Parts: sequence; C-alpha cells; structure tokens
Amino acid sequence: MPPRTLHLNAFLMNTGHHEASWRLPESDPYAHVELDHYVGLARAAERGTFDSLFLADGPHLWGSVAQRPSGALEPLTLLTALATATEHIGLIATASTSYNSPYNLARKFASLDIISGGRAGWNIVTTAGADAARNFGLDAEPAHAERYARAAEFLDVALKLWDSWEDDAIVADKASGVWGDDAKIHPPRHRGTYFQVEGALNVPRSPQGYPLLVQAGSSADGKAFAARYAEAVFTAQQTLADAQSFYAGLKALTAAAGRDPGHIKVLPGIVPVLGSTEAEARANERVLEDHIVHVHGVTNLERLLNLPPGTLELDAPLPADLPSEDAVEGAKSRYTLVVELARRDRLTVRQLIGRLGGGRGHLTFAGTPEQVADAIGTWFTQGAADGFNIMPAVLPSGLDAFVDHVVPILRARGLLRTEYPGRQTLRERYGLPRPVNQHTAALV
Repeated sequence: MPPRTLHLNAFLMNTGHHEASWRLPESDPYAHVELDHYVGLARAAERGTFDSLFLADGPHLWGSVAQRPSGALEPLTLLTALATATEHIGLIATASTSYNSPYNLARKFASLDIISGGRAGWNIVTTAGADAARNFGLDAEPAHAERYARAAEFLDVALKLWDSWEDDAIVADKASGVWGDDAKIHPPRHRGTYFQVEGALNVPRSPQGYPLLVQAGSSADGKAFAARYAEAVFTAQQTLADAQSFYAGLKALTAAAGRDPGHIKVLPGIVPVLGSTEAEARANERVLEDHIVHVHGVTNLERLLNLPPGTLELDAPLPADLPSEDAVEGAKSRYTLVVELARRDRLTVRQLIGRLGGGRGHLTFAGTPEQVADAIGTWFTQGAADGFNIMPAVLPSGLDAFVDHVVPILRARGLLRTEYPGRQTLRERYGLPRPVNQHTAALV
C-alpha cells in the first residue's frame, strides 16, 4: 500500500480570509470580481500540487458592505472558467439545498464535471439565516432539522438524476441511425416530501459519475448527514484534542452508516500567517489585527450569538447568560466553537474579534514555514486530519508563500506529492472509487 499523503484544498476568498486583508497596500480591493485574480490563484494551487480549490457561497449579501469586499461571482460559473485555465486541480463549488432545485443543480454540476474532465466537487450546504430565507419568499429560515431533512431528499434526487443515464447509453451507431439506447435512460419519477421530479437529466452521465460530495456542518445533524453522504468534510477545530475527537467520531459514524471510513476525508481549516522568523510572523499577524474595524466584528458576533444589538462590550468577556446551542437555528457548530474559544482562553470581545478576524473560528497559525509544516504534520499523523483546507489570510501573497515555502518542506518529509501522476479525476485524487450506476448495479 502506498504511503498516506496529505490532501490539500485551497479555500479562496476574495483578497484573503482575514477581514482586513483588503486594506493592505498590496491588496486589490476589486480582485473579488476579476477573473484573472482567480486564474492566478488556481494556477498557484496547481503549482503546489493541491488536490482541489474551493469557493464558498450564499444566496444573500452577507453583512455590511463597509466591512470588506462584498458580493461574489457565482461559483459554478467561475469554476467553469477556471476549468479551461487549469489542467489538474479539483474545482469545488458551494451550492445550497435550501434554495435550489435538484434538477437544475444536478445538471450544472454534471456540466462542470464534463467540461473539466472529471474535476467537479459540490460543497453541500443547507444555508442558515433569515436574510437568505427572505430572498426566497420565506419569512424566516426553516428549522435546523428541517433543513437537513430537505438536504437528504435533495441529494437522493440528485443521485437518481446523475444515474438516470447509464454509462453506455450513448450508442452513436451511424450505420443503423441509432444514437442512444432508450432502455438505458431511467427517469427518477420521484415523489417525496419536498420534491417531485419526473424526468431523466438532460445531460449524459459525467466522467466521475457524480461530483465529489463535500460537507461542512459539524452539528449533530451535520455529522449524521456527512456520515451518510460526504466524501470530504471541511471542519473547524482550535485544538489537536478537539480535532482528534471530531475525526474519530466522524469515522465511527461513517462506519456505522455502512460506509468505508477511509472514503470520507476530514480537512480542518488552517489560516497560515508566515514569516521568516516567528517574530516576523507575529508582526505580520498584528498588522492585520491592527486594521480590524471592531464595530463590524461586534455586529457579526452579536448576530452569530443571537444577541440584541448593543449587548456586547469590547473590553468585557462574553455575557454569562448566552442562549444555549439548542436555541440556535443557524450555524450551530460555529456558535459552539466561538463560545468555547472565548470561555477557554478567557477572551474579551475585542480579543475574540481579533482571533476570529482571520478565519472565523478556524485555526489561525502564525509562524515560520517549518512551524506551519510541523503543525500540519502533527495533526495529519496523530489522527486529527486527512489533510487541510488552506485558508490564506491575504491573497494572492499568502497562497504564494505557502506554495513556495511550506509545500517544499511537506514534500521533503514525504507528506505531499511532488507532481501530479498524470490526468486524474478529483475522485481518483482523493483515493475514491467511481460510483457504480445504481441501474447497472441492479443488473449485476
């Protein structure tokens, strides 16, 4: 068996994950809507032999446009353009099961998979928040459990649609005049609680069968959903012990769901802030923290914690009587992570905003390339991760620095490939089998 190696995903966010990144002299505050910016990032990640890159998304304008570059290019559209500018890197788009229909979304992902030669991935989200709900004619967001119930049916329908063409449905027999075999087209004829979908997909089965399925929720409902469907999980933990607990728990849930736990890859997020010395890295981190406009951080924190505006004081700790997680219908796992971070490290609101400014709860690590490589290697070898979601604080410089200075160390330690082994699908890159069409399997 070949040695286990890291899976690296580049999480691309406009000028960088730190909320103040756009204020640095090097940053282009218009980069988030410039195709060339993303082409450069994708090619940098490919130079670092990353498995994939990832774009977050939501169907609403998030927060105040005063805080940072706002709005975003639609990810499936952008990734289709990036597919033509790259050769190897996987292309993972976020799309909501709450505010899409299975037919249209299944068609879009199949199209991206065909155009990219089998490099598409879907980050499946249920979308929390009343702002998004009101954009789709709802007065309030659906309950947490209902969002996950809808997501499960949505994905079941999508799988039926991706399997509605058998792999050999296209005959292309010019002599007989038969292009396709109707017997190998299987309309879903789905009648469920949330969806009624009759016909077969209007695009053939794609190179991967269906895209790599990614999930990011760490609540009880989120982990149960991941154990049933996900093949990669983006997650956020602050400590090695917490990451080891999540990793072991999710692998156990996956096995209990009847799946091979090796077929679900756990990728915690890390925000690396690099310097040639530790002191330089800390100084680079302080520059970013000094550019935070705290009024935005307070507003966002009050929203996350379900607190009335004006509740939080910058130089005081979080209130002792916060709502319980059970009372939260939004991002439950992120709520718990932020509260536990503030309590464990006895942070004031100002300090907490500083800690969240770079990664919104993901691990922020300031250090030398060797120290960052050490941290990655420790989590990878001690049962906390199968790889990492790399979240540069500043883009493009942070990704370039990681590729130029951390990647060579990981390669020298045998933890990362030195080159791509030829053309592979994203599933092959993640060591996953191509799913057998359910209709073909039924005949075996």
